[in-house]
Amino acid sequence: MELSELVACTLSDTDLKSQRDRWLALGDNFGLGRRETDDGLRVSFRYHPAIREELDALVAVENDCCAWASWSVEREGDVLVMAARSTGTGVTTLHGMFTQFG
Repeated sequence: MELSELVACTLSDTDLKSQRDRWLALGDNFGLGRRETDDGLRVSFRYHPAIREELDALVAVENDCCAWASWSVEREGDVLVMAARSTGTGVTTLHGMFTQFG
């Protein structure tokens, strides 16, 4: 996948708030932590099929509205990991995201 040079979100204010609220609820209830990587960010969650379903839905939106990064969900044993990868300014932007998941 080729990443966009432009680092911007294409969601409307209302959709952005809804997406943010869904991420926060998931992190508050099932989040295990976040880790910055050389090419982006990894945020971990407890594994459950319903959590996987919500993560997949959230990541689908991110791949559409924030095409400057590549978003995926990976399973590592009993943990689900949302991995976001980018280049250049995109990496810096990712490092500033999901900070509440500490």
